[in-house]
Amino acid sequence: MGPSVPGRRPWCGRWINGYSGMGIIDKYILKKYLVTFGMMLLLFIPIGIMLNLAEQIGKMIDNEAPLMEIVVYYINFTIYIGHLLFPIFLFLSIIFFTSKMANNTEIVAILSSGVSFGRFLRPYWIGATIIAIMMFVMGMFIVPAASKGYNEFKYKYLKKRGQDRITSNIFNQLGEQDYIYVSSFDPERQIGYNFTLEHFREDGTLDFKISSANIRWVPADSIYRLTSYTRRNLRGDTERVETKRRLDTVFSFQIDDLTPVSYIAETKNLFELNEFIRVQKRKGASNVNTYIMVLYKRWALPVTAFILTVIGVAVSSIKRRGGMGVNLAFGIGVAFIYIFMDKVFGTLAEQSGFPPLLAVTLPNVIFGFLGYFLLQQAKR
Repeated sequence: MGPSVPGRRPWCGRWINGYSGMGIIDKYILKKYLVTFGMMLLLFIPIGIMLNLAEQIGKMIDNEAPLMEIVVYYINFTIYIGHLLFPIFLFLSIIFFTSKMANNTEIVAILSSGVSFGRFLRPYWIGATIIAIMMFVMGMFIVPAASKGYNEFKYKYLKKRGQDRITSNIFNQLGEQDYIYVSSFDPERQIGYNFTLEHFREDGTLDFKISSANIRWVPADSIYRLTSYTRRNLRGDTERVETKRRLDTVFSFQIDDLTPVSYIAETKNLFELNEFIRVQKRKGASNVNTYIMVLYKRWALPVTAFILTVIGVAVSSIKRRGGMGVNLAFGIGVAFIYIFMDKVFGTLAEQSGFPPLLAVTLPNVIFGFLGYFLLQQAKR
């Protein structure tokens, strides 16, 4: 290194004077935190939109999707997909700008001035809090509405003609004695096909079975309309059959009970989902864990902002051989492991007796401990 220029102090000397300069540093780091995160969104979301448009444009043309509906679809797509990728964008943006600071010896200069590593983290905590609040508000209230529009457009225009536009073979237990089934359900027209309802007695024997070619919800009259209706009543060895070409009737279940699980859970805001879960528990629905998982994930997602912030800073705050490339590779690896664990535990909760709360919290607890360990290593 050459001799220092007389009368010229390095940036750290001008910028930092112990704790008195931390207000400036806080703003500097927080600005980098939020701006880099915003740039990640502005860079990758348009790429996602272009890739999706290139893949789906043929189906949109074939199904004559109106231009305004396409525009609204991509607004909903941006909100829906962007929210899912928030934690990953956050993680990579932290690694990116913190690695640059480490390579430029800015972090060394800050810590050498007497600032503790814990104090250095404060603007990161502030940034994580801002992002976490955004994720909470979006996940609880904004994303459900976007998800509904996103799914409805997808089922209406992005499926090949002749295909069922939704998940097939929808089965739901309404209580200890009632079961319903439809082979498929159209959420836009609110019609289910090959409908059956079975009611069992307390001793487990079948009391009656209702079947129809389709079942349609008529909101104007608040009734269900069944076509090719058949009802079989069983009394011992005697069976009585009643048939009608069409029947308008009422049932104790809601139209939501015929909707695919993932579709209905994603489209309800915090209060609607809480009420829906309460009703499903009262009915004794067998798939209530799926709805509970959706609710718990919405609460847990903002927590990941803090966990990934800690891991990102701990990994990238030390200048190492390979620089930013090594840090980003590590970050991508950690992100994939986190997503894998989240999917595995989520599947266990939905399809087995694994507790939903444990399934949601375990990945955060494991990575929380990883973040704490890496942070202690970075402080040395």
